[in-house]
Amino acid sequence: MDKAAHPYAVWWLAFFSFIESSFFPIPPHPLLGLMCLAEPKKAIKFAAVATVSSVLGGLFGYGIGYFLYEAVGAWLLGLLGLTESFPIAACYIREQGAMAVFFAAGTPVPFKLMTITAGFIEMNLLTFTLAAVAGRALIFMVVGVLFQVFGAPIKRIIDKYLGWLTSLFVVLVVGGFIVFTQLAGGEEEPDNHVCAQAVDVRG
Repeated sequence: MDKAAHPYAVWWLAFFSFIESSFFPIPPHPLLGLMCLAEPKKAIKFAAVATVSSVLGGLFGYGIGYFLYEAVGAWLLGLLGLTESFPIAACYIREQGAMAVFFAAGTPVPFKLMTITAGFIEMNLLTFTLAAVAGRALIFMVVGVLFQVFGAPIKRIIDKYLGWLTSLFVVLVVGGFIVFTQLAGGEEEPDNHVCAQAVDVRG
């Protein structure tokens, strides 16, 4: 909240969006939301800043995985408690490609896990970038457009129904994850999908 009111709030937003995509555990969404609440007319600008910065941060995370996994990437994943998820993420990226990155970029699934993993397994850089842009734009630009179009009224709605909106968001995220795992696993149960049991990043 302090950064949202700061004269350099846009730079703080860009900074947090960048580092969250590669190693920082706290997402920039609260800061973006507060800035949009404060200045709805600039909401799309704020969302665009978050999107571009987040994708650039994702490319930085990709670089960590590609060039510095042993020296930096493995330590970061361990620090964030994502070591056990690393081979699972690698499996999903190999099987689903852009869809796995898009899903992580557009939901609360740790995007930094996917960026570092994508670099480590040498995912096609253009495919990774396009998926990251699509996913990050989805999660940030929707917020920007809603505030830009509805302005103060949507602020009142959010203030009044914050609890319900949060619950709805959680339901949508969980539902999206179930759909994703069903698509990935075909007729298999999600827990029985080959990636759910992955332990080797080499595929």
